[in-house]
Amino acid sequence: MSGNKKNTKKSSQIQLLRGKLDISRSGMGFVIVENQDRDILIKPNNFGKAFHGDIVRVQIATGGSGVKRAEGKVVEVVERKQLLFVGNVHINKNVAFFEVAGDRPLPDFYIPNDKLAGAKDGDRVIAKFLKWDKDDRKPQAIVESVISAEDESDLAMKEILIDAGFTMGFDEGVMKEVEQLSDRITREELSKRKDFRDILTFTIDPVDAKDFDDAISIRNLDNGNYEIGVHIADVSHFVKPNSLLDKEAFARATSVYLPDRVNPMLPEKISNELCSLRPNEDKYTFSAVFQITNRAEIKSQWIGRTIIHSNHRFTYEEVQEIIERKEGLHDKAILLLNNLAQTFRKKRFDNGAINFSSTEVRFQLDEKGKPIGIVVKESKEAHKLIEEFMLLANKAVAEYVSKIKINKEAIPFPYRIHDQPGEEKLKPFVAFARKFGYQFDTKDEKTIASSFNNLLSEVHGKPEQHVLEQLGIRTMAKAIYTTENIGHYGLGFDNYCHFTSPIRRYPDVLVHRVLQQCLDKNLLPDKKMEERCKHCSDKERSAMEAERAGNKYKQVEFMKQYLGEEFEGVISGVAAFGFWVETIAHKCEGLVSIKDLNTYDDFKYDETDYALLGMRTKKKFRMGDKIMIKVVAANLTKRQLDYEWVTGGEADLSKSIKTSKKNKK
Repeated sequence: MSGNKKNTKKSSQIQLLRGKLDISRSGMGFVIVENQDRDILIKPNNFGKAFHGDIVRVQIATGGSGVKRAEGKVVEVVERKQLLFVGNVHINKNVAFFEVAGDRPLPDFYIPNDKLAGAKDGDRVIAKFLKWDKDDRKPQAIVESVISAEDESDLAMKEILIDAGFTMGFDEGVMKEVEQLSDRITREELSKRKDFRDILTFTIDPVDAKDFDDAISIRNLDNGNYEIGVHIADVSHFVKPNSLLDKEAFARATSVYLPDRVNPMLPEKISNELCSLRPNEDKYTFSAVFQITNRAEIKSQWIGRTIIHSNHRFTYEEVQEIIERKEGLHDKAILLLNNLAQTFRKKRFDNGAINFSSTEVRFQLDEKGKPIGIVVKESKEAHKLIEEFMLLANKAVAEYVSKIKINKEAIPFPYRIHDQPGEEKLKPFVAFARKFGYQFDTKDEKTIASSFNNLLSEVHGKPEQHVLEQLGIRTMAKAIYTTENIGHYGLGFDNYCHFTSPIRRYPDVLVHRVLQQCLDKNLLPDKKMEERCKHCSDKERSAMEAERAGNKYKQVEFMKQYLGEEFEGVISGVAAFGFWVETIAHKCEGLVSIKDLNTYDDFKYDETDYALLGMRTKKKFRMGDKIMIKVVAANLTKRQLDYEWVTGGEADLSKSIKTSKKNKK
């Protein structure tokens, strides 16, 4: 008997797999198994007590042999992705239920009458999941708050944040801790810091920035070199480990930037007052200070806690004007910093960094947050100046910590790593680039990087630029936080971390804490560091998804005024069910459905050419092609734009592509 029991136990252990439950809009579920390139089909009646996004354990029921897809059922919820939900309360004969909004199927939640927080029948509310016990028919929740929204757009932005797992506002306990924090500069604290208050120091930020978390100082040294300091807001001085404030900052892990608001990681008193490096105020900072020659050679560096006094607050536009006109306030310092930054940048690319540049857009909003215009953000020399000195500081800190060992073991530290492109993504891209006459050397990671840079340089201004840049970015791995230091491929750095934005990123706070332990020679290794890194990477992805959703909503809101109008666009993606087009004028993306195209011809998806091909007409829609579209629908609820191809109206790019190939020869 005991032998049978052992076999049964072993068999059940083999059957149980851990992963993330992804419930599609159609209601079917899939569990993506951790550390495996496979997923398991879960039918709706086998979800158990799990919701979309939860980490679950699954028991395999059938399949997995390659003939039939593995199928299973959820037997345990390991971790809930989301506790807060947006939806509507329904009260009927003193029984209250909460219906979750959104397009993912979820059960109704039962709400006890004394937990309605004043909500009335039909109210839009934020509800908090409490429990779903074994014998309960429905999950139980309480109403956190009734949503008071100024308009449809305000409500949509709040829902985007909650759906992404972010909380709005800070609870009473956190705010009490914040109120007790003092901005007083004490003699005791000063004795632990290097004083930079008499050295020229300034910040360079966007015109609408309120939190200034980095500053640069510069002075001439007697030996002819320059001392340049990168000074970062000392958030870890105020946010102490395991405080309520710290726990809340870790839970959020990042600030979220939507088109009309910021959902901050830290309360405003910290981000905009205590830690913001405002001009003409003494501030505590954590600094990386470099002695640099006029040829951008780093002779020495020092890292430690400091105090600074910013002399001026520059905007990027003001610094750009000084660079272009070669005159203005602190012009000598700015022009010198710009020359050094340009040299650092060139060295980076010479050493294998990849020069990808993506287009960012900013919405111009009226006083009610409605989009009235769209501006393409340009990355000019002023932006690159700050970028290069931030990269320099991040790299220096990571290099310093990487050399410190405990019993010959590396100290747990949140590195920012970026893996090289995987072969399965790189191969089709290389084959596609070859069709345009671009060759790739895939011998090793350095030759791949060099090939990417050559392509990006040669393709500039050509018809195929957009498609090759976009597909090139998609071949890249995603950068993440981890204790496993494999370097940052895209930047060409062996060691890299995030040190320069602790007001808006929790990993930077962790970096500051470990760094101080190293400087104090008082190492307290965090056994949960990898777990914290994973959480921060997950929250970063959630924030990016929320930001994309917010931008998409504003795109739809903006394009509603152009229903029925025609625009020139570029095909930005192709699938079997249609293709996406981004308008050139507004950078707003919409879908041209295969159903509409089928009135013209039957189209087949060609995966290797990123194109749809007409069976009779041989008409081809390929990623990167310019075409004319008409705006036919703008659905705010689904955050979806529908376009229609204007037959015969598009620019014919095939000739210009052939011409560019002839010019190459």
